[in-house]
Amino acid sequence: MLAAVRPEQYDDPTPCPDYSVRRLSDHLVSVLRRVAVIGAGGQFFSVPHFAEDVAEGAWAEAWAAGTKELRSVWTDPAVLGREIGLPWGPVPGAVAAVIYTNEFVLHTWDLARATGQSPRWDETVLAGPLAAMRRAVPSEPRGGQVPFGPVVDVPDDAPAIDRLVGWYGRTP
Repeated sequence: MLAAVRPEQYDDPTPCPDYSVRRLSDHLVSVLRRVAVIGAGGQFFSVPHFAEDVAEGAWAEAWAAGTKELRSVWTDPAVLGREIGLPWGPVPGAVAAVIYTNEFVLHTWDLARATGQSPRWDETVLAGPLAAMRRAVPSEPRGGQVPFGPVVDVPDDAPAIDRLVGWYGRTP
């Protein structure tokens, strides 16, 4: 998704409120870096919310570098049982993995929607996020501590990505 972002799209809005394509691209890279850091036992807030050190249009390269670091940490199965420090409290690594899988999927969908891309979503890959979303993110209240809009009703037989983004307040 990041490699296909064109300069004329940088300031376009995304389905993620308050994020332009540029800011969302910076955020995706930052989240990837943050997941590597916290998986290695580092501090959540040691990684900024946006990867402002990445030049415009260089997000795919930064993602590739971040992916190498993430894999070097998270391929160790012990990380899944390790306590991961998040701002709202510590969670097992397996829980952190689900949380960030959801964030990556949702923001990838946001970026695809904003830039006119149509990725193919693997229903098997989305099974984990779908199973966890209703337990982890309540339908009410929304806003404040739960930074998502109201649930968008999506048919039960809709594609998994539509059901996932609908739960997070996006209109598929």
